[in-house]
Amino acid sequence: MKAAIYPGDGQPIVIANLPDPRPAMGELLIRVHRCGICGTDLSMTRGGMWDYGRGVQIGHEYAGEVVDVGAGVDRFRAGDRVAVMPSIGCGQCTPCQEHGNPVLCGAKPGGAMRGFAEFAVVPAGAAVRLPETLSLADGALIEPLAVSLYGARFADIRPGDPVLVLGGGTVALYAIYWARRLGAGRIVVLSRSARRRDLAIAMGADAFFSFGDEEKGQVIEALGGAPRIVFEAVGVDGMLGRAVNHVAPFGRIVSLGFCTAPDAIIPALASYKCVNLQFAVGYRMAEFLHIADQMDKGHVDPKTIISNAIALDQLPAMMATLRGTNEETKVHVRCG
Repeated sequence: MKAAIYPGDGQPIVIANLPDPRPAMGELLIRVHRCGICGTDLSMTRGGMWDYGRGVQIGHEYAGEVVDVGAGVDRFRAGDRVAVMPSIGCGQCTPCQEHGNPVLCGAKPGGAMRGFAEFAVVPAGAAVRLPETLSLADGALIEPLAVSLYGARFADIRPGDPVLVLGGGTVALYAIYWARRLGAGRIVVLSRSARRRDLAIAMGADAFFSFGDEEKGQVIEALGGAPRIVFEAVGVDGMLGRAVNHVAPFGRIVSLGFCTAPDAIIPALASYKCVNLQFAVGYRMAEFLHIADQMDKGHVDPKTIISNAIALDQLPAMMATLRGTNEETKVHVRCG
């Protein structure tokens, strides 16, 4: 089969020919249909401290069809359409037991991050059966939707809360989506570029502005006051300070941007607002199951953000494109 391999040390992704996998006890063999390219795939294949490692398969936003089941698997059968939760926890450590977040599992028993391939073998416990109402393209969006839902729940949004979202990428767009569904009042978006204005409005934003000298006044006017909730979903240095500058006294900032560089804030400014700053990464199986059950009941089709669907052989070139100035939002790879 064909599969994407990251050689490590910032080298370009390669498409390799690997032996067709077979499921062992407790596993599923999936023919991968769609796998989304995530910003994490870009940031963790640059080399340096934050890196996937050498010679690893990648791809964690994926869905496909079960083609074979291993011994002991009775919940799935060939033909089932599934989405895959790529992180697998031990079930015993504090992040797993108390928080249900396998991304933070202390034992690191393994994972199922192998979606950029024609086939993938995954533990049956990592698969979520898709309802008939959802397509496999929908299924490949459950993972990024789960990231934003997990963060949105940390925000503790109350009905009518004014919300500011920093950023216009996938996580930001889905933060808007969930803020709207969770009862937020007016929602304003600030971004470096205006090219995703229409998508932000479609997801549920009331106003969209570009970063600039007038942004604070624009946000206050559009929201009718300072935002109680700020989602930071850009992931570059300077955004946490920007969030502190905007948030209302006793407000909450949820950082979803996963910045891998130092990002300074002025503690005194945050203190004089009694700001609550929450960092979040990952999700729980609860988010996966909720989205699979409720995805088709939202105010907008989450697939609206898909800007391109490419062949697996085109992945290396698309990764290079996404590192520069481009017009893409969410790119899906057609693998199987």
